[in-house]
Amino acid sequence: MQIASLFQKNRAVLSLEVFPPKKTSPIDTIYKTLDNLKDLQPDFISVTYGAGGNAGDTSTADIASDILYKYGILPLAHLTCVNYSRQEIGQILDSLKEKEIKNILALRGDINPDISPKKEFSYASELVAYIKSKGDFYVSGACYPEGHVDAEDIDKDIEHLKLKVDAGAQHLISQLFFDNDYFYRFIEKVRKVGITVPIQAGIMPVINKSQIERMVTLCGASLPPKFTKMMQRFEHSPEAIKEAGIAYAVDQIVDLVSQGVDGIHLYTMNNAYVARRITDCIKGIIHS
Repeated sequence: MQIASLFQKNRAVLSLEVFPPKKTSPIDTIYKTLDNLKDLQPDFISVTYGAGGNAGDTSTADIASDILYKYGILPLAHLTCVNYSRQEIGQILDSLKEKEIKNILALRGDINPDISPKKEFSYASELVAYIKSKGDFYVSGACYPEGHVDAEDIDKDIEHLKLKVDAGAQHLISQLFFDNDYFYRFIEKVRKVGITVPIQAGIMPVINKSQIERMVTLCGASLPPKFTKMMQRFEHSPEAIKEAGIAYAVDQIVDLVSQGVDGIHLYTMNNAYVARRITDCIKGIIHS
């Protein structure tokens, strides 16, 4: 099944995102997380791809295969391109095809200062076109409500997004954001330029101060006054900031669903407890 077809239903699609454990952690940790996520019944689960530049690393494909066959949930395998040659991307696609993983999230990937980019793929749109040329794959893409950190401005970033969709991306997942107004303005802009594919809102529950500092540095998300005051008020109480972060994410999702969002993509950070708390709060509205 292609993920884009899920959006034909008259409800918001709900998906979760997990990531392979670090090389210093046992692989079993991800399966403990999946064991605790499976009964939340998400429409699909995405698996991130490492930034290491090792085309022989099959962890994403292996985990995606287990999500499909062990847990019976549709997987979305991330694939980055900045550190790979066309030949290496072809090898990865062959591995995914062998495991019957057909849904791929095509990404440029972060620039790693310790690894020289291969430069055969400079943009995600080039990866999308290449994947589409290699057979029976369904391709999703990323989008950035506040603009990509490397983009000149939001309008220029949307021009690049249009190229990605025109190349074959059938569905988009947004970068995290904490102010829904940015997302609504973004949707209005992309629809005006003719981007009609389903767009999911990416939501990350913030459960500690270091997490938000790290994510803002990486993606440049704006922090609205309401969010900043919440963090300042509870930053010295781990339990309070966790509960406040969950509540803030739920509030975002309720507003998005009430405004008719195509779907919610929950960045779980492999924290099954937080994912469960949020899905328990929204299950009555997400399926309404």
